[in-house]
Order: sequence, then structure tokens, then C-alpha cells
Amino acid sequence: MVRVMDGFYSGRRVLITGHTGFKGAWMCLLLAQAGAQVLGYSLDPPSAPSLFALTGLDTNPPAGLSSLHADILDLPRLTRAVAEFAPDVVVHMAAQSLVRPSYSDPAATIAANVQGTAHVLEACHQAPPKSGQRRAIVVVTSDKCYENREWVHGYRENDRLGGHDPYSASKACAEIVAGCFAKSFFPAETVAVHGTVLATARAGNVIGGGDFATDRLVPDMARAFARGEAVHIRRPGAVRPWQHALEPVSAYLLLARRMLEEGHRFAGGWNFGPSSRDVRTVGEVSARFAKLWGPDAHLDLNQGGEQGPHEAGLLTLDCAKAHALLGWRPRLNLDAALIWTCGWYKAWAEGKGDLCALSNTRITEFFDE
Repeated sequence: MVRVMDGFYSGRRVLITGHTGFKGAWMCLLLAQAGAQVLGYSLDPPSAPSLFALTGLDTNPPAGLSSLHADILDLPRLTRAVAEFAPDVVVHMAAQSLVRPSYSDPAATIAANVQGTAHVLEACHQAPPKSGQRRAIVVVTSDKCYENREWVHGYRENDRLGGHDPYSASKACAEIVAGCFAKSFFPAETVAVHGTVLATARAGNVIGGGDFATDRLVPDMARAFARGEAVHIRRPGAVRPWQHALEPVSAYLLLARRMLEEGHRFAGGWNFGPSSRDVRTVGEVSARFAKLWGPDAHLDLNQGGEQGPHEAGLLTLDCAKAHALLGWRPRLNLDAALIWTCGWYKAWAEGKGDLCALSNTRITEFFDE
């Protein structure tokens, strides 16, 4: 049992969209320890290998986890799933989650991230909680939903939404869609009638064992180092807020808990990012990861300026709202997160150990910090 949950999620029904993804698989493992009843709704894992497969969530799922492999763009199927499962909590994470691929297929990115979000919320609208019950919906977007002005200070929840690239724009649109549903169908003043509380969550760059996406810093390094190859670092000067995946995943569940307990006070947008000390450049993070990996890790730092499509140079979050109202703060600093992450990938690369057991140990240690 995860002690920080205090038994709150034991037996509670949680629907996770995108549960086969990186953060989704960590959430499944966490909720299994917490004793929840989980329905995952997702396409197949977005990469091979994947955390979902390597921890046995596909072939040997823990008690309480069921998987439905389906598309959030299939509204009738999604609505049936919500109606039949009757979740207490919905965490919507299904998405096209990468900036650079969004340039290759912007229409599919927008369909998944905007129309997909509308479908999840419409399914919850068509299949509401039973009379007298309450449902919390957490729509996970991104720190990239803000109009990036390259500010040195962090973005707050009431700053302007925007997006230069198709991915960022799609996440800003998902925020607008969520706000529309909140006002039109789940207004705070009538929560006693419709029973639904809706929030959005915006997290920074996540790291942690089991991410195998392409064009992502840590997975690219782990794959290259495992093959004994140097990895090319495109934008070593770019500044990002780095955090272990368990930070936002646990924050989403804390937010959902407060929404169920106290209602509309916790609706709206929320930032979940690391402390200012852990806002570092890509070059710093890659150098630290390479040092942890060992002498056979080699970096090729891009000294010739930006190559390829536009990506933000500076992006940080102001999380004062979550600190003050939720009592949430990061549990791991960046050094600890990198040590855990590198250790996981080394175990994978060397074929040593049970990756499910290692991941569950990290969850236990995370809440013991």
C-alpha cells in the first residue's frame, strides 16, 4: 500500500486514457499498489519496447487492472466504457505527446489531442455519475500549452495560452475545450446536480525508466549508450523544468482526491513542475546522465545552432498555486531523479533484474522520501 494515499484509492474506480504510454504505465503501477480498480483505455503502446510491456502490465497485469485497447476518437465505444465502468476518477492522458512528430502529421496530432479530449469529456457528459455521487476528471495537457515568450520566470495558470508548433497549439486547444465543457456542462454552481469536477494539469519535462519515445532526450541517450554509440544533442542550451514521472503522476491523483473531497474549489488549471533549482539546460542534464552511465557514454553536442523545426528555448512553470492550495511539492531533486532513471535504463540495457519489481521499488521509495 502506498502510504501517502492513506487508503483513499483502495477500491476506488479510476479510468485512465493512454495507460499504455510512459506516464500511464507508471500510474497503473502506482494505483495497483494503492489498491484501486483501474480500467485503462488506450491504443497499443506507442513504442517497442515500452514500460507497459517490460513491467508485464500487458501479459500479467496486477489485480484490479483491466485494459481496453480502443481509440478515444471512437466516441460510442468510449461512452460505453465510461457508462459500464462508472469511474470515480478519470485521468485523461491519451495523446500524441511529441513536438517534432507533430510537424510531420499536424492533423493527426490535433485530432488526438483536441478532438480526443472533447470525446473524453463528452463521454463523461453522456454517462454521468450516479445521483448523489461525485466524479473527478483530470485532463493532462502540457507546460507547452502557454504562449511561450521565453520569459525567465515561470508561467502561471492564468497566463495566455498559445502554441508555435502543432503539438503546443493542440495542448492549448485542449485547455480551451476543457474550459468550455466546465462552463457549459459541469459548472461549479450546479455541481450538486451534475456531480462532475473538471481540472487540467500542466507538467514539465518528465524523465524516468521506461520512456522509449523517439526524439526525447533521455530515451535517445539510453538507446545510444546501450549500443555504444554517441548521441547527438540538438539544443544543449535549451532550458526545461525536469522531474521524475512519479512527480506529476502522483500530483494528478492528489488533485483528483481533493476534487472528490472538496469539489469545485480544486477545478481549473494546475501547474506541476520542479523547484527552480531543477530548471536546467539540456546540456547539463545530458552531461550528468552520461557521467552516471559510465565511460562508454559519449555525447555529440550541437555547436552549430538550432537545426530542424522550431522548439522553445526557455520554458518554466510557476507552481505556487499547487504549493499553497494542494500542499504539493516535488519529492525528488533532479540529481536523485537522474540516478533512478539511469539505474533503470542500465538494468534494461544489461538485461539484469526484474523491471517490474524495480519500478515498484522506486514507487515505494518515492513515497518514503
